[in-house]
Amino acid sequence: MIMETESKKTVIPGTTSATSASSTSSTSSKKIIEVKNLSKGFDNVPVLRDLSLHLFENENLVVLGKSGSGKSVLIKCMVRLLLADSGTIHIFDENVQEMNNRELAALRVKIGFLFQSGALYDSMTIKENLEFPLIRIKKNLTQKQINEKIEEALENVGLSDTMNKMPSQLSGGMRKRASLARTIVVDPMIMLYDEPTTGLDPVTSDEISDLINEVQNKYKTSSIIITHDIECARSTADRVIMLDKGNVYLEGTMDEFEHSSDKLIQSFLKIKKSS
Repeated sequence: MIMETESKKTVIPGTTSATSASSTSSTSSKKIIEVKNLSKGFDNVPVLRDLSLHLFENENLVVLGKSGSGKSVLIKCMVRLLLADSGTIHIFDENVQEMNNRELAALRVKIGFLFQSGALYDSMTIKENLEFPLIRIKKNLTQKQINEKIEEALENVGLSDTMNKMPSQLSGGMRKRASLARTIVVDPMIMLYDEPTTGLDPVTSDEISDLINEVQNKYKTSSIIITHDIECARSTADRVIMLDKGNVYLEGTMDEFEHSSDKLIQSFLKIKKSS
């Protein structure tokens, strides 16, 4: 299915040529997340089936797959919003399943989770939305330092003039960017993006993809990007994994995926290109 050598070359059967994952050359070989033999089901219906993958330091890993393939379940298991049925998840070499509540809370501080819905607090201004996690997590900051971090985060996502606005006053794309600002304001080491461009027009989707790359470069994050959006994958992926029936079907670069003769990959890309 997948072949990976010590030089980090990924080969997809059916590609016109076996090419190295050159886009991952900026990443290190240090594994930040390692998932082994992960399984999760609901009401005796399996969703993840013996799934294994890893995320390298300073890498954007895109996870593709049809609806129901287990993409969102996977990242929710990583932060233990869902408890896996079996298998192991190691983040920074620590077993997530064995953590107590205090240890899990400390780990989550290092992980930014951008929900598909954005999940802003409707009753708070944008500034208050960003202030809330800062006060809880960065307890030693002065109010001046908090204000400076909020201003910096909003400037980084192009929303400097929205500080005193309510989420309902923003467009869908602006709310997504505000959610991203709230996530990065606490300086996460890992970013988990759950369908970051869903429901957005093509121009705004491209802007979000660019922001994902800017966050990686500025904050040196390691990221997993769950998406159906092929353009987002093209723009952001250092490496791509495709899930099928709850397991890793193929792995490689985006270029290898697009030149693959594998019928499932071609079917998926064809559907997404025409949508």
